[in-house]
Amino acid sequence: MSNISASLVKTLRERTGAGMMECKKALVATNGDIEAAVEEMRKSGLAKADKKAGRVAAEGVISIAEDGEGHAAIVEVNCETDFVAGGDDFQAFAREFTELALKSKPSDLGAALELPLRGDDSVDAVRRGLVAKLGENIAIRRMQMIDRPQSTIAHYLHGSRIGVVVALEGGDEELARDIAMHVAASRPVCVAPEDVPAEVVAKEREIVTAQAAESGKPANIIEKMVEGRMAKYLNEIALVGQPFVKDPDKNVGKLLAESRAKVLEFVRFEVGEGIEKKTENFADEVMAQVKGS
Repeated sequence: MSNISASLVKTLRERTGAGMMECKKALVATNGDIEAAVEEMRKSGLAKADKKAGRVAAEGVISIAEDGEGHAAIVEVNCETDFVAGGDDFQAFAREFTELALKSKPSDLGAALELPLRGDDSVDAVRRGLVAKLGENIAIRRMQMIDRPQSTIAHYLHGSRIGVVVALEGGDEELARDIAMHVAASRPVCVAPEDVPAEVVAKEREIVTAQAAESGKPANIIEKMVEGRMAKYLNEIALVGQPFVKDPDKNVGKLLAESRAKVLEFVRFEVGEGIEKKTENFADEVMAQVKGS
């Protein structure tokens, strides 16, 4: 029975929380018998996939693909444990998705999840199948495309937890990779001081002004103190003002100038950054259980 109605698929999705394609396949396989489809999906674990979606997934990998023609894709795929993150199935999924994103150049992550990845199965359908197979919440957290056709692009992966892509105007791949390694280590928030968001500058200025005011010095001296501290702060967080990690005697701006190069764009992803992790001490947990009993 191939003529499965949309309403039947919708009903099965509501009952199982599984994806549309998985539901349709199950209904086709069971000749439209929704109860049999539910049973089969429960056996395969697909009906439980969405129940895992609320669990914290702060482990995972950063994956990068580039085409040598000024295009790159950088992706963060998360899971719950480093054990699963290091497994072949998870690694293959992250790699396949990144290569697909590079090739297809989707407008955003939502569009990327609908792309066909394996046969007729969408990226999200494959992800759900992986959730069922591995028993952990798995999520593609973020994706960024770099589209700089006239640039020199290079990337750097620190293991699989930190990934950086850099696009240069001028320079060469070796310089771009050196800059990518620097970005991985030094965490700049933007290329140049003037690129720092206005709200970040305002907040920092408020803090350093309050600190300088406590010195009790005249207003004109306080103003100079504030300007000096702000200049120092902006150089610390902007790429071009940072001491180059391979040669701290020169900053990145000077390094770029020597090669008549300019950083057009960089992207730095680190696994789990910004995700609140639940930390547990196993010994404390056991002790609490012992005391409770």
